Amino acid sequence: MRDKWAIRDEVWTALETARVVRGRSVHDKIPNFYGSDDAALQVTELPEWQAARAVKSNPDQAQRPLRQLALEQGKLLYMAVPRLKDERVFIELDPTRPEVEPKKAATISGAFKVGRPVYVAEMQPVDLVISGSVAVNRQGVRIGKGGGFADLEYGLAAAAGILAPSTPVISTVHPMQVLAEDLPWTQHDVPLDIVVTADEVIRCDRSGGDIPRPSGIYWEDLDERKIRSIPLLAKLRSENA
Repeated sequence: MRDKWAIRDEVWTALETARVVRGRSVHDKIPNFYGSDDAALQVTELPEWQAARAVKSNPDQAQRPLRQLALEQGKLLYMAVPRLKDERVFIELDPTRPEVEPKKAATISGAFKVGRPVYVAEMQPVDLVISGSVAVNRQGVRIGKGGGFADLEYGLAAAAGILAPSTPVISTVHPMQVLAEDLPWTQHDVPLDIVVTADEVIRCDRSGGDIPRPSGIYWEDLDERKIRSIPLLAKLRSENA
């Protein structure tokens, strides 16, 4: 089985070569792929989306259309603070507030202007998780851009009881990001329930060996540099020392 960095590099290069992504380079990023708007519309047809009242999302450009649609459809939205640079690691966007105009609030800069930074303990229960990906397969294994932030966001929310093991996790991707191979995973990786492209909805088949959801933060997987770079992790460690 190939390692994660080899897979990331191959996918990033293939997407850039095929010119199916926005920007000069998507290396080290969640690819902002052409077709993200159509993929987002596909998601809105899912019963899991329609039943959700509160949604947690990554802050990347590829999932901006989904964040906008969530607000337009009256869903409470929690957007992760990029790189978890604040102890209040989520921005709460309440669509009932007049200043939360969906198109602008769905961007990172707009969310910070009109949203409310919140501690995990202040969040309402989340009904659906939106995650960005670099590569996925049909068994629900996801590879992110390598920072581990999406897994940490999930672990923090899971430890606080904000989301449950049964809370659906969805990712929108370009078809070239869906790989027909086994992908590596570790205990802190969050498996996907549904992968959506502009043309297809993939309900992930994990029957060959179910990947457990992370139940919290796996401190043994974090090095000192990572802990020090994320204020909330540093605070939690000192509180539990």
